[in-house]
Amino acid sequence: MRKKGFISVIVLLVLILGVLAGCGTNADNVAAGKKEFIVGSASYTERFIMGELLATLVEENMPDVKVVRKLGLNGTMVVHSAITNGDIDAAVEYTGSGLMQILHKDLITDPDEAYSVVKENYHKNWGIKWLEPLGFNNTYAMAVKKDYADANGLEKASDLIKVAPDAVLGCSMEFSERPDGYPGWSKEYGIKFKEVMPMDPGLMYSSIKNDEVDVISAFSTDGRIPAFDLVILEDDRRFFPPYYAVPMVREDTLSEIPGLEDLINKLAGKIDDAKMAELNAKVDIDGMDPHEVAKEFLQTEGLI
Repeated sequence: MRKKGFISVIVLLVLILGVLAGCGTNADNVAAGKKEFIVGSASYTERFIMGELLATLVEENMPDVKVVRKLGLNGTMVVHSAITNGDIDAAVEYTGSGLMQILHKDLITDPDEAYSVVKENYHKNWGIKWLEPLGFNNTYAMAVKKDYADANGLEKASDLIKVAPDAVLGCSMEFSERPDGYPGWSKEYGIKFKEVMPMDPGLMYSSIKNDEVDVISAFSTDGRIPAFDLVILEDDRRFFPPYYAVPMVREDTLSEIPGLEDLINKLAGKIDDAKMAELNAKVDIDGMDPHEVAKEFLQTEGLI
């Protein structure tokens, strides 16, 4: 019995010391002023790069902040849920997505007005602040191969009515469902394709390159558009809203991390459409890692 009692005391002491050690670690972190900053993104190339831009910028400039990456979340709605629930602190979102997919507002074609409406409503509804726009407008665009456009006389999106009965559209799952995607576009243009094939955004470009689809809902800043000899058809009915990329951050996080807002706003206006297409191409065509692309850009701009 004496032996068992001795072992029990030892076990109890080990447990107590473990708890105290844990408390000491937490106390050290608090004393050191460590804050956690969780960056999220949706799951396609541009979003990965944008997530890495935010994460790396903060990581390299704020050593007292622990940066956590939750990149590759499945779509705009998942990112929205994550930031409103506090599962992430920040992400880059697009004005058009916030305006129509999240807020369900009517189309606003003026970029500044769209930004103002989104910024005000995110603040009012969820305590999320939209910071300064990064500079580029990644709008949706209907794209076809150049030889297909030449053969069928396609210059404007409305011209697709000539080929739609025999044409297959490749698009992301989101585009096939969201109001500012195919359902709304089809209604506005009065055009229905023979078939709509939802797929991973990255597969759209290889699908049209291999003639598996005839038309895709491209992203206007995608580097594969020139690389695969695609042409963007003019949105002559002006259906798609502006999709300017903007960092959004929880307001409580901005309060907890002094200087965070000013730091992120150093990215404002730094990336135009051509530069974003170049960054995307480095990943999708050259095979670079999004983290390395983001870090290289930040170094070139003197931000890290």
